[in-house]
Amino acid sequence: MKIIMGYKWIIVFLLSITCGNLRAENWAQWRGPNLNGSTSEKNLPVSWSPSSSNIFWITPLPGASAATPIVWEDTVFISTPDDQKDLHLLCINAKDGKIKWQRKVSTGNRVVNQNNMASPSPVTDGKIVIIMFGTGDIAAFDFDGNQKWKRSLADEYGKFATMYLYSSSPLLFNGKLYIQVLQRNDPNAYPHSKDNNPTRESFLLCLDPLTGKNLWRHIRQTDATMESMESYATPMPHKIKNGFEILIVGGDYLTGHNPDDGEEIWRCGGLNARRTNMQKNWYRVVPSPVLANGIIVVCAPKGSPVIGIKEGGKGLITDTHIAWTCTETTSDWSTPLFYNNKIFVLNGDKRTLTKLDPATAKVIWSGYLGVSERIWSSPTGADNKIYMISEKGTVIVCSADDQFKIIATNPLDESLTRTSVAISGSRIFLRTAKNLYCIGNK
Repeated sequence: MKIIMGYKWIIVFLLSITCGNLRAENWAQWRGPNLNGSTSEKNLPVSWSPSSSNIFWITPLPGASAATPIVWEDTVFISTPDDQKDLHLLCINAKDGKIKWQRKVSTGNRVVNQNNMASPSPVTDGKIVIIMFGTGDIAAFDFDGNQKWKRSLADEYGKFATMYLYSSSPLLFNGKLYIQVLQRNDPNAYPHSKDNNPTRESFLLCLDPLTGKNLWRHIRQTDATMESMESYATPMPHKIKNGFEILIVGGDYLTGHNPDDGEEIWRCGGLNARRTNMQKNWYRVVPSPVLANGIIVVCAPKGSPVIGIKEGGKGLITDTHIAWTCTETTSDWSTPLFYNNKIFVLNGDKRTLTKLDPATAKVIWSGYLGVSERIWSSPTGADNKIYMISEKGTVIVCSADDQFKIIATNPLDESLTRTSVAISGSRIFLRTAKNLYCIGNK
């Protein structure tokens, strides 16, 4: 009897492990459950077409956006503009693609170089969803669509002065909401930044996500000039020996901040050589920082190297903590992926993907992705595969193994697609300029 009961206990224990592993990982923020573009989801499709049975549903959207779909269990959140230049948050049923509710949050959408005011991705903790737009309007809703709070950061601190419109996504971490605004200090720099506020400050803002009230605001200093002061990156949490710090990149520096008060712990330069007028004045940063086994990976702008920075610094660490500089690859706008203990760098302009060892920056492989159009997305890693979507809606699927291999190329024949692939519940969520697709194995 004791042996039989022992076997029963073992069977129950193994079943609990199996069921735990089968639970879907929510894609709750722009870079997914691990904040590095990866997920443990399995059983993902590699091939589909507009007539494929692998496409579960297609939901038409009011407008184009660079925001990535956010998925929590059976709910998908999408930010979007419409033809009246209003800006909305959509809540969509992940099972059938039907729109549950739609809320207008802001108005005054603009388009600059194909970018618009709906570029920041939503963020959720499974209870509330928070959306911010390039207008500076930010709001929180519960899953039934009831507004919990709303603010206009532009009214409080001035319209955002970034050349191609504000695009940083909020970070929801450990019960706090972090917002990065790294911008030009001239409010008259761009037509969309002009208002009655005579100055501009770059800052890291921390809010209570339940009330929207400030917990603190830290002014982020820089000696960068003009557009080089700007950043389109998203803040990232970094686990350190005694807790966490918040990383932000832009204005020619990567900085680490205390999550409780925003105090700057350290800063690292080296992102901008500043040798030419172009470098001094026009070297904005787009990709977010990526954590890779004790190395912080950042991409210097406009064809400059990828840089690995050692953790654990204090003060100015430019001369002491740069672990490596990789000139064999670059990324002007795509945030690298950390997956299977390796870094994957997408050069969307040249349509190449490079696999690096984050400890040494040794290039394991690099390959051409086989599409003629640019790729604006950041790569997504899952099921030992890398997923990327081109501006025409073509999804390229590559192997994550030790040899470069394109597994499949899936055209959807669309346009102005600038989002990244989201994955949850063994399903792929693709947001193009016109539609939201849900794809999986049937």
